[in-house]
This record gives sequence, structure tokens and C-alpha cells, in this order.
Amino acid sequence: MTFKVSFNSEIKSNTGLILIILDDSLQLTDHITKLDKKYDGILSDAVKLETLSKKGGSKSLYYKKGKEVKEILLYNIGNLTELSIDNIDIVGGEIFSLLSNSVKSITICCSINKKLKMIQEEFATKILHGIKLRSYTFYKYKLKSKNKFKSSLTEVELIVKDINSAKKYYNPLKALEEGVFLTRNLVSEPANILTPKTLAEEAEKLKKLGVKVEVLKLAQIKRLKMGALLGVAMGSANEPRVVSMSWNGTKNKKSKPEVCFVGKGVTFDTGGISIKPSGGMEDMKWDMGGSGVVIGLMKALAGRKANVNVTAVVGLVENMPSGKAQRPGDVVIASSGHSIEVINTDAEGRLVLADAVTYAIRKFKPKRLIDLATLTGAVIVSLGPQRAGVFSNNDELASNIFDSGEKTGEKVWRMPVGKEYDDDIKSPIADMKNVGSGRGAGATSGAKFIEQFVKDIPWAHIDIAGVTWSKSNSKLFPTGGTGFGVRLLNTYVKDFIE
Repeated sequence: MTFKVSFNSEIKSNTGLILIILDDSLQLTDHITKLDKKYDGILSDAVKLETLSKKGGSKSLYYKKGKEVKEILLYNIGNLTELSIDNIDIVGGEIFSLLSNSVKSITICCSINKKLKMIQEEFATKILHGIKLRSYTFYKYKLKSKNKFKSSLTEVELIVKDINSAKKYYNPLKALEEGVFLTRNLVSEPANILTPKTLAEEAEKLKKLGVKVEVLKLAQIKRLKMGALLGVAMGSANEPRVVSMSWNGTKNKKSKPEVCFVGKGVTFDTGGISIKPSGGMEDMKWDMGGSGVVIGLMKALAGRKANVNVTAVVGLVENMPSGKAQRPGDVVIASSGHSIEVINTDAEGRLVLADAVTYAIRKFKPKRLIDLATLTGAVIVSLGPQRAGVFSNNDELASNIFDSGEKTGEKVWRMPVGKEYDDDIKSPIADMKNVGSGRGAGATSGAKFIEQFVKDIPWAHIDIAGVTWSKSNSKLFPTGGTGFGVRLLNTYVKDFIE
């Protein structure tokens, strides 16, 4: 959803719900004390109530005088020393969950007495950021009942001392929100709407932000001999696409990109000839989640005008069974020159990434490469929906991604991809096979396969199969697409590259 955001130094008389955020001192600051006097002391009375005494405690108040009726919500965020600077947005998400669906406008005031580790304008904008992230809904196809799912909230006003400072802090957060929302929208679209062609067209819209976008169609993909990716696409009537994106935010536009992000984009995955069970197959519309994250990330970086040169590649296909589809036992030749025995056509994402990674390295020669994919069910067995799996050939890169995850709440856990797993993907008739031997270490086998195409640059593979879609509400997202990865990698770029 979208709502208007404004910044003011004092509360307007015509505002809707007034939200007052308190620390555990429960003391009113000067500007809130003035408001308390206007409303006959109801705020100073309310802070004495038991319901506000604990962290997360809240109290709704109604003030009526003459024709004026005012709703006020008090919220205790608790002890500031226990509150991580980087998780203040979660407080905003929690607050949004308390709001009635009928609320049309909110004015947010912070009554913080204890010393913050940041200025109040930054604190307030992070609260706003959390409200915005949690407010997202995907109701595009609720044609007859859209209003039941659409929030009534149309405006949020932030009361701050320094309006320009607040805008400075919020502008990059707004760009990040737009990137996250784009990713959530893409993974939520049904596969009859979001094909490789239409997903490539979504990426092309980033040109308006200054991102250079190039789309390879079938003939060009064939010319580049991307046999692994083409093998996956053979069974579908929807032709594949390979999209490259570049954001050059530094003064030296021609310098080698600091990092290239590569995303798996299987817009629907039936499993191909190795067909999946019918139960739950509808979820495979979001098997393009890796590409969705990469496209959303590029929007966020360009939107906030990140001071960095980064590139991206997404390989877009649909994996369908037909008389033209590849078969188990087929051998395909990737653009790298590797021959691959296709044991299981449902292990298709790594085939797409083989050619996408090769193309990215040849085209951009990046200093680092990070790929994202909803690659394996095995990573869900290992880590559940709480963390993504990270596999890397570089300790520093893996550590930086881990730290970014801890900071944003989009958490990861490093998994093994050592030489002891090399034999798992050896084929008796080709250079390698696309699945491991036996049932163990399935997520590692997928990562080990991708590693063969990376060469000698720092690389990380992030398996987001368990975190791309949520079946329950979270503090920062509702049921559905999470956008996991956009905030993680935006923070990685900001903290470790810019």
C-alpha cells in the first residue's frame, strides 16, 4: 500500500490518530506536555496506568470537547539501552499491527527522555520505515473485495524538530521501501502474468532511475551458447530472457564493478519431466524469488543514488514438461564449456545460474559475485524459515553478509561448501551432474555446482528457498512475499562497499 508522508514541527488541529511513543520513563517531553494541557491532562493520567508500564504496552484514549473528538494511542517502547539501533523499524511494524483498519491518518510524536544513540529525527524515521514495511498488502486481484483488504490509512505525519534532517534520513529509507515492495509484488504475481518476458520488462522500468538495462532474447542466448539455461527453457512456450543491469553511482563510471548480483528467475517451476507433486505446486510462482530480489535491490540502490558501481544479471525461464522438454539423462553444454548430465530436471535453478554467472563474470569482470536463488528444499530442512543459507569461498565476504543479516533482521547462516563435497557432483559421462549423490547435503550440492562457474573471485551463494514466502504475518511483512534479501544486501553495500 502507499500513503502520503509529511513532516511537521507541530501537530495540526485537524489530524486523525495521534501516536505518542514513550520510553520506559513514561515521562512527557515539553512538546507532549503542551499537548497534554490542551487535552485536559489525559496523557499525564494515562502514563500512570498499569497497561503502559511494560515494554510494548499501549493505551488508546479518546478525547471529546465540544465538536472535537480525538483518538490518541500511547506506546511504550521500553528500555532504550536494550533496543538495537538497527531494529527500531520492528517497533514501527509492531505499532502498525495495533492500528485499527479504519484509521485514515496518523500523527507520530516521540516523547523520548533518555539519551538516544541517534538523533530523534533518525529514530522517528526508522519507526515510520517499519510502519511502511508492515503496511504492505498485495490485493491487486481482489477485484470484488479490494476494500476489505486495503488499509484505510492514507497519510502519516511525523512531528520532528528538524524537518530537513528528517527528510535526509527518510529519503534513502523510502527508496529501500520501494525496492522491497517491488520484490514483494514480483514474487506475488501469478505465473500466467509474470513470464520471463514480462519480468524482463519490469527490470527495464529501472532505466527511469538511471540503471542501464540490457535484455537478451532467445536468438542472442543461443548465440552465446547458454546450453544449460536453454535446456531448462525448452519445454515452455514462453521464451527465456537474460537481463543485465548496471548502476554506476561513483564519479569513475568506468571502474570495475565492486559486486555483481545474480538471480535465479524461474517464473514457474513444475519440475519439468521430473515433475513435482501437485500439492503445493502453486507456490512455485515464486521460484523466481532470487531475480525478484536482485531487481528490487537495483531499484533501491538507484533510488537512493548509492555511491557505488554495481551490476546484476538475472536468468529468466519457465520450467515446463512437454514434448520439447529436456529429459533426465540429457547432457547439455553450458556457455563456460562445461558438460552437464541432467539427472533431475527439477534441479533446474543451478543450470540457469551456471550460464547467468558465466555471463556476469565475462561481461562485467566484477570484484565480487553474490547469487541468490530459491534453490533447494534441503536448506529449509536445515534452517527453516528463520534464516537463509550462505555458501562462500571467501571468509570476509561471508562474514560481511552475516553481519548485514544480523543488523537488518534478514538473518543468514553459513553452510559448508568445501572440497570434501567435490565428488558429490561428479558424473560418469560428463564434467558434472546437476544433483548430488544420495540424499545428504542437498543444499551444499547445489552451491558446489554453482561454484564451478565462479572462477577465482570472492563469491557467495544465498539460498533463500525458506525465506522468500511466508505463510504467517511477521513484524515487518504480512503473509506472502517477504522481500527478504533487499534490505540485507542494501546494508551490505552501504556498510562494506560504499
